[in-house]
Amino acid sequence: MSWYSDLNRTEKRTFIAAFGGWALDALDFMVFTFVIATLMHLWGISKAEAGMLGTVTLLFSAIGGWGAGMLADRYGRVKILQITILWFTVCTVLIGFAQNVEQIFVLRALQGLGFGGEWAVGSVLMGEIIRSEHRGKAVGTVQSGWAVGWGIAALLYTAAFSFLPENYAWRAMFWVGIIPALLVVYIRKHVPEPEVFKRTQAIQANSADKISAWAIFSPKMIKTTLLAAVLCSGIQGGYYAITTWLPTFLKTERHLSVIGTGGYLIVIITGSFIGYLIGAYLTDRIGRRANILIFTVLSGISVYLYTQIELTNTQMLFMGFPLGIAASGIFSGVGAYLTELFPTAIRATGQGFAYNFGRGVGALFPTLVGYISQSHNLAYAIGLFAGSAYLVVFFTALLLPETKGRDLDWGDDLFKKN
Repeated sequence: MSWYSDLNRTEKRTFIAAFGGWALDALDFMVFTFVIATLMHLWGISKAEAGMLGTVTLLFSAIGGWGAGMLADRYGRVKILQITILWFTVCTVLIGFAQNVEQIFVLRALQGLGFGGEWAVGSVLMGEIIRSEHRGKAVGTVQSGWAVGWGIAALLYTAAFSFLPENYAWRAMFWVGIIPALLVVYIRKHVPEPEVFKRTQAIQANSADKISAWAIFSPKMIKTTLLAAVLCSGIQGGYYAITTWLPTFLKTERHLSVIGTGGYLIVIITGSFIGYLIGAYLTDRIGRRANILIFTVLSGISVYLYTQIELTNTQMLFMGFPLGIAASGIFSGVGAYLTELFPTAIRATGQGFAYNFGRGVGALFPTLVGYISQSHNLAYAIGLFAGSAYLVVFFTALLLPETKGRDLDWGDDLFKKN
């Protein structure tokens, strides 16, 4: 982390804001994965219905991410970032007051709009403010905030279900979701709009040729847009197939207690945090695409060993560490990669579409795992869909260019008429 001291004040404040936003985003989202088993028990929800509750948030996050990206290209990264954080905060808290599955379904859908928008806008903001020599490390390290938020959710789960009745414990976990609202105050006071964005806005204001949000599908950009979307689909499909069902898998198929489930997850989450940091370092060291390829192979191997091989509980405990490293390290290069694949005028739109299209496709995986696990066990279903997803990532990454060191001002004249 020695590179952090080389950042200027604006870069550091933006890093802090983005890290905090992503950690709190993870806290609000991952809380649900810990209460699936409880809701199935209290309300008689089937695995397929539980999978749908996981899927709907991701589906709507695809809409929210793309929409927030378009708004950020028009109105500014900082303003839209604040709105998305407030949106998912309110929805998370309201889930804690839900009285039936239908209410949770609607609120999870609305939560997804803000959840998707926060990453799309925050990642672009980071990528545009941080200098190219530190961009991969900074954006990748921000991704480690997800492990922090996930870890906090695991600790809350252990505490809440150890000291509160089950019927109140799951609600209390959602009520803690009010915390992200405090981050908006910090962003409003300390984080400015990126200079590269302001330059592009000034050029657009004085130009007769306006760039449409649909320019990401223009002949010059459509190949990049589609490949980036498929890449993100595989990365997120594999990740959500694993993480959405892990607590339920450990509790129902490995028959671990609340304390035991929390302990196993802490090992995985610790590996996840370290994986983000390793990936952040490697993405600047060896390149964005190479980082993705390496962690894709490691993820496929780890998922196979964790879900398809007969392991003792002790072996699973230790195996969770490399699983966490591999599944999360792959994300570290994605933010910087997408930022550099799209020109400034359509960056938030393109990045928002690609990443959140991936979320939309990846959203199907928790539901598919739930359906398949009704005729097979969870381990088989998780391994099947996660393994398939990582195969897609590997071959798609080979078709995309390396962007390490690319100037963010590239291509701003791509769509101007001669």
